[in-house]
Amino acid sequence: MSDKTDYNAEEYAAPVNNEVDAKSFRSRDESNHSDEEMVVDPMHAPLKRQLQSRHLQMIAIGGIIGPGLLVGSGTALNEGGPAGVLISFSLVGIIVFFVMQALGEMATIIPVSGSFVEYAQRFVDDALAFALGWAYWYLWVTVLANEYNSVSLVIGYWTEVVPQWGWILIFWVLFLFLSNLGVLAYGEMEFWLSLIKVLSLIVFFILAICISAGAIGPRKIGFAYWHDPGAFADSINGVAKTFVVAGTLYAGTEMVGITAGESSNPRKAVPIAIRQVFWRIMVFYIGTMFFIGILLPYNDKHLLGSNSNTASSPLTIALTEAGILPAANLINALIVVSVISAGNSSLYVASRTMLFMSRNGKAPRFIGRTNSRGVPWVALIFSNLFSCIVFLSQGSSAGKVYSALITLSGVATFIVWSVICVAHIRFRRALVAQGQDPSTLPYKASLYPWGTYFSLAANVFLIFFQGYTCFLDPFSATDFVINYILLPVFVLFVVVYKVWNKTKVVKLEEMDIWTGRREFVDSEDESLAKKRPEWWSRFVNVVVG
Repeated sequence: MSDKTDYNAEEYAAPVNNEVDAKSFRSRDESNHSDEEMVVDPMHAPLKRQLQSRHLQMIAIGGIIGPGLLVGSGTALNEGGPAGVLISFSLVGIIVFFVMQALGEMATIIPVSGSFVEYAQRFVDDALAFALGWAYWYLWVTVLANEYNSVSLVIGYWTEVVPQWGWILIFWVLFLFLSNLGVLAYGEMEFWLSLIKVLSLIVFFILAICISAGAIGPRKIGFAYWHDPGAFADSINGVAKTFVVAGTLYAGTEMVGITAGESSNPRKAVPIAIRQVFWRIMVFYIGTMFFIGILLPYNDKHLLGSNSNTASSPLTIALTEAGILPAANLINALIVVSVISAGNSSLYVASRTMLFMSRNGKAPRFIGRTNSRGVPWVALIFSNLFSCIVFLSQGSSAGKVYSALITLSGVATFIVWSVICVAHIRFRRALVAQGQDPSTLPYKASLYPWGTYFSLAANVFLIFFQGYTCFLDPFSATDFVINYILLPVFVLFVVVYKVWNKTKVVKLEEMDIWTGRREFVDSEDESLAKKRPEWWSRFVNVVVG
């Protein structure tokens, strides 16, 4: 690893093998990170470990149910057709499952806020971590800009009194304010907002069934739109285009790895979130795509596509055409609520990624400052400033800008998932090389190694496959740049950093697979867990699976 590596002491602890060592470690950890020190040294002040299991579960489930899904699903349906989007979302969902298994295994045993960026640094090569960190930060800045663009368009459903740029500016300030409240406030707000989104989608599914069956609306729809205009918008080409949309909309499932570093009990919370989140997200994502594919034809003039002059959520369109105007307004309100949630999540991940990069010599040092509440306020401002690229949309049609943002962030998602798989393979090989038994891991990835290798191969394939339509006659230079520009940039980042810092691939025998482990839970956390009421757990399980 590079000499620039400077692990944040807050994140890491030596492994403990008995109760005496555990107590002494906790004592050292507490003395090293008092509130007084956090105030005095903001460049090394630790993040707060205050996220509970219920926070992690709902952040992972609802944190990515935002305008990207509620509005972006219209783009997917427009490009792929009802059958095409089901194919692409199902296949990408399988890939996500194995990526989450790989990440869950590492995040449970080594829960650090740097997450897979740090895993790439410690398990593969420091240069790879540098490129990955900037790519992942760019992904979430792009997603955040996408959220700003979406909400400004959706609010136009109600009023045009405030210009689009005005709504963008309002939410820009709102997100920054909410993100500075602290991680506990973030977790609590995400829990309730995510629960609202989950319940609302369930209501939409019920209404969609009623509309399709003819119980609500002017007529029975059934699967009529699968026959006319058809199940596929552009055969295999349409499916290829929706792969990158699916990758973007699934982006965020790996957020559990980031939040693990601020979890009070990652050994318990992370496995629960990993096991539950995949199936629930599959239900909500596949379910949403299935129902809008029934209720709307893919060539509906209101869908947001590259050739469309309007921009609305397919959920809103479907309910409006069924004559359920109050419900359509509620869905539109849900989109606005989801923007607050998704925007917070985007800023959270972008800022934590940049915090790790700054404190490890991969970004300007001043970005690594935190305040007394453990909030990386400089990283938050820095990330939010770059999301102002959304104002460029004011000079172009909404559909083209939206499609470009979706495509760019989608490719970054596949790159990130690929590196997670590589880091997991290296981690497992290092365990064996250092005489450790993988069977003793607190959480083990399903179907390893085949699942991880399959996911790696599939992600690499999708990186190149998702943009192949630009080569069809006539060749589109613009689409080629949008689809593939991140690849040479990513490689350039790796090569330049590697040459400049003379980094090497970490040897298996020298790999650090110990630093950052939290094998024990503080007695205070245990007592809080015992006192925590169980009503929310039962309620959430009933509602979402």
